[in-house]
Amino acid sequence: MKRSILAICISLAAFLTNSSYAGSLAEEATLRDVNPVCQSHLEQVENSYNLNGLNLTFFHPDEPSAYPSFHTSTEKYENGASFFATSLSPDGEQCYISIIKTTVVNNQNCVAILKARLDNDPTLHATSYGDGNYVHIYPESGVYQMLLVDIGVNACAITETRMMWPGK
Repeated sequence: MKRSILAICISLAAFLTNSSYAGSLAEEATLRDVNPVCQSHLEQVENSYNLNGLNLTFFHPDEPSAYPSFHTSTEKYENGASFFATSLSPDGEQCYISIIKTTVVNNQNCVAILKARLDNDPTLHATSYGDGNYVHIYPESGVYQMLLVDIGVNACAITETRMMWPGK
């Protein structure tokens, strides 16, 4: 019983230090006093990725505008789910951003997804690894990278990674 009460207290303390919020990531960043330059970039990223999930924000408890913050959004779909994460690192008037988004679909295989991506943008490069179980997709500019991972006959995990240095 004491362990249960202790676990509940620790969970509540963690919840109060960091937050779970159903509104936008940018709104939560504003409420938590995250660096204003980073807030602006977060709003643009959030709109670009059309995020509408359950959001979690992690920030420095004493000086949130001076230290990096971490923001996640998870969304469930009929045919799968997506997990988005970004870290924002303030540096004076700059904010450096790293992004990862993983989407799992359970009604389309990686071959079909790769074909659709290449049909949409024939300039993309694709390299297969591990007997075709992994496919690395990237534009010539290297602005982002995607990895398709076979997870079943008709399922695929798609991970996109990106780094941004706005103003640099």
